[in-house]
Amino acid sequence: MLERAKQLLQPSARSAVPAFMVMDVVAAAARLEAQGRRIIHMEVGQPVAGTAATAIAAARAALTSPLRYTETLGVPSLRRRIARAYAEWHGLDIDPARIVVTTGSSAGFILAFLGAFEAGDRVAVPLPGYPPYRHILSALGGQPVGIETDAASRWSITGEALLAHHREKPLKGAILASPNNPSGTMMTASALADVVRCAEDAGIVVISDEIYHGLDYAFAAETAARISDDTVVVNSFSKYFCMTGWRIGWMVVPPPLVRAIERLQQNLAISVPTLSQIAAEAAFDGRAELENVRLGYEGNRQMLLEELPRIGLDLFLPADGAFYLYVDVSRFSDDSVAFTKQLLEETGVAITPGVDFDPLRGKNFVRLCYAGARADVREAVERLGNWLRKDTVRRDKR
Repeated sequence: MLERAKQLLQPSARSAVPAFMVMDVVAAAARLEAQGRRIIHMEVGQPVAGTAATAIAAARAALTSPLRYTETLGVPSLRRRIARAYAEWHGLDIDPARIVVTTGSSAGFILAFLGAFEAGDRVAVPLPGYPPYRHILSALGGQPVGIETDAASRWSITGEALLAHHREKPLKGAILASPNNPSGTMMTASALADVVRCAEDAGIVVISDEIYHGLDYAFAAETAARISDDTVVVNSFSKYFCMTGWRIGWMVVPPPLVRAIERLQQNLAISVPTLSQIAAEAAFDGRAELENVRLGYEGNRQMLLEELPRIGLDLFLPADGAFYLYVDVSRFSDDSVAFTKQLLEETGVAITPGVDFDPLRGKNFVRLCYAGARADVREAVERLGNWLRKDTVRRDKR
């Protein structure tokens, strides 16, 4: 009977996606913390700042009444508030009917992929890029097609590269990300417009990942919603609004896809957690608090731009937005997994290996998240610098 059960309970082939490696680093760091070690977290893309006070107050008030299902597409007042934000941020008039509230951006990608693509469709993803793009697509039966980017393109897919892959074998979709994870680099408005128009002229559906909007330093982030109503935009309250654990995001959906996305969400989730929606709407009133948090990231960024070269890490682009740096460590190691593991064990600094974002070239890179407190980021640089100097001495002796 036990053997029969084992045969019946074999994991499906579609579940055989790679691990999201950053979460493995989080787990390893947690084990060290359980042993009493002090770990400085620069691995996971998570603000250490708390949710805005306005959101917390609204959530507390909501707990005095029963929390019931909401409309599948989201609380109407939240959808209207999100649409209004596009007028405030970008001068755009977005119909609230096109706004879909989701359980984080993760659910947004699932809904977008299911709503726009068939099993077997080929979808371009940037390398380096957010790992679950590839993993979710694979689990849903899609075919992720990695397009290698480089520093010259600021780690962004170009229209020329997209069309070259499309000519080789047709693509159904493409994912763009600006600011990019893991590099923090952004596409200019003209670069974004070029690739969106190239894609649409070729019949390629564009999904624009804009979850780091609001966290821009070098220039203002552009939204693909300005360029085309046929682009699917995915955004989130996790990053700028500091609401990772609330698991709430949104989509701007082309009109022909709204009903399809609604049917999918009805069956997959019924609705998004009511408490999170109430808090998210109130978070828009906490912008002054959130802007202070953003200024803190900008200060951390500037400090890293100055300090990392002093410890021998000078091969990176200076990050236009988000809260990441993607750093070439090839002069110290050609195995970023071993590099980050040893760093964590010996110094208590947790960072993410580049192979999580680029299986091909990521062995030479690591990602540093600077969403933490200034003192912690500074201490992490000091620990990292001391460790690299010792490692250099060890290698020289060999």
